[in-house]
Amino acid sequence: MIQVNKQAGFTLIELIMVIVILGVLSAFALPRFADLGGNARGASLTGAAGSMKAAANIAHAAQLAGGLGVNEAVELEGATIQMSNGYPTDAGIMLAAQISSPDYNVTGDTVTIPGASDDTTCRIVYAEAVAGTLSPLIPQSPATVDLDTTGC
Repeated sequence: MIQVNKQAGFTLIELIMVIVILGVLSAFALPRFADLGGNARGASLTGAAGSMKAAANIAHAAQLAGGLGVNEAVELEGATIQMSNGYPTDAGIMLAAQISSPDYNVTGDTVTIPGASDDTTCRIVYAEAVAGTLSPLIPQSPATVDLDTTGC
């Protein structure tokens, strides 16, 4: 009778091949997932910019619907939003869009996000509406929200 020994594990060459394959896969996959923080900061700023645009338009519509003057404050969700030329002021837009610390750094008309590598290219800049020359009821230019996420 011939006795056959059954193999009970992996050979050394099989283990080395698995390690080599995992090393190659991680060399290609790791750089793709290493800097997710920048993408997350950019996405957060994009959402905040959308919130600011929506809040500016809602406040403008509330002022028009209420028959208020172009510089009269409006009430949104229990908060008093200061207006200028038919749109929220710098402080008013931050309150209306609910943008505050610690999620964002707010300085006047500029919103940045903590952890960004460059605050000059990872920010939102809100520009208040400019009064109209023909009629104070029609702004010469409405409020604008400028978003830059290149340095996030």
